[in-house]
Amino acid sequence: MGNALRFSRRSVLKTMTAAGGLGALGAGLPWMPAMAKTLVIGFLYVGPRDDYGYNQAHAEGAAAVKAMPGVKVLEEEKVPETIDVENSMESMINLDGASLLFPTSFGYFDPYVLKEAKKHPDLTFLHCGGLWTPGKHPTNVGSYFGYIDEAEYLSGIVAAYASKSKKLGFVAAKPIPQVLRNINSFTLGARSVDPAITTAVVFTGDWSMPVKEAEAANSLIDQGADVLTCHVDSPKVIVETAEKRGVFCTGYHASQATLAPKGYLTGAEWNWAKVYTDFVKMVQGGIKPPNLVRGGLKEGIIKTSPYGAAVSEAARKHADDVKAKFMDGSFVIYKGPIKDNKGNSVIAEGKSHGQTDIALESMNWLVEGVTGSIS
Repeated sequence: MGNALRFSRRSVLKTMTAAGGLGALGAGLPWMPAMAKTLVIGFLYVGPRDDYGYNQAHAEGAAAVKAMPGVKVLEEEKVPETIDVENSMESMINLDGASLLFPTSFGYFDPYVLKEAKKHPDLTFLHCGGLWTPGKHPTNVGSYFGYIDEAEYLSGIVAAYASKSKKLGFVAAKPIPQVLRNINSFTLGARSVDPAITTAVVFTGDWSMPVKEAEAANSLIDQGADVLTCHVDSPKVIVETAEKRGVFCTGYHASQATLAPKGYLTGAEWNWAKVYTDFVKMVQGGIKPPNLVRGGLKEGIIKTSPYGAAVSEAARKHADDVKAKFMDGSFVIYKGPIKDNKGNSVIAEGKSHGQTDIALESMNWLVEGVTGSIS
């Protein structure tokens, strides 16, 4: 659904409200929640569903939900992180009878999801981002996210085997903890293969900046990087630039393999299909979803892209061996001694931070081997 439908819904809402309110006019109508015979679920995306990235990954999850019995799925794309998302959720609730909503973008949470949840305490709002806090946020709100840096670590291993220049390039949006964690995990994975490898980072300043992303990718390649990766909403421009320039790449969010048939090595992907179908089964079974869901490879919340043709047998074996340790819970990425790229000790020898350690949620440093600055 696009903007036109969103506005048409708003027009209906305005007309009905003027005529006496939804409560009075809606009673007994087939599209109202009380009469719904199926579970109506709303998905909202900040960008296009076919962006080869963040939004596509969520849309693939929604597609898995569509295949489930007893559900009706609503989707709205290109909804900005403004009051528009609040209005879109209202229309899904009041016009379509949605009782389970997945507002997928990080910036939707505060204040928009929180306001809607307080307004509709009998409905369920599940937000992507891991921001729910007990005692602070409504109990009909949930939050889910994954330890995708595990797959980034594996991508770093594969990238190291493919690199001849020992220079990797990373195009990132903003230096927030989640992004820094991906950059650092990717670099630690690469340097576990060869400690001489470095990762040059360029921050574009926002999640979707195609022109700046292309400029950053070209600049990194011009500086000698022969493998590129990224953390932006849509890796499409970066992956296509890498393929055009004849260098390798690893993907993020969803698979971009079709965009770079020669250079795509692997990627860190979300497995939202499992997360969303699990949530829907809970709601259908009368079970209240957990307020906070996290997990990595072991829990099936993230996955890796299939290896490309350019990935050597040695790289596959190394990455697969580490992946098996992630799966059995025995591998720790952040195990000391670890220094930042300014030479400071950030994790002392003998100390480690497992994936669930809250200390990693406030990461504010770049690991040794990364060229770049967060200030």
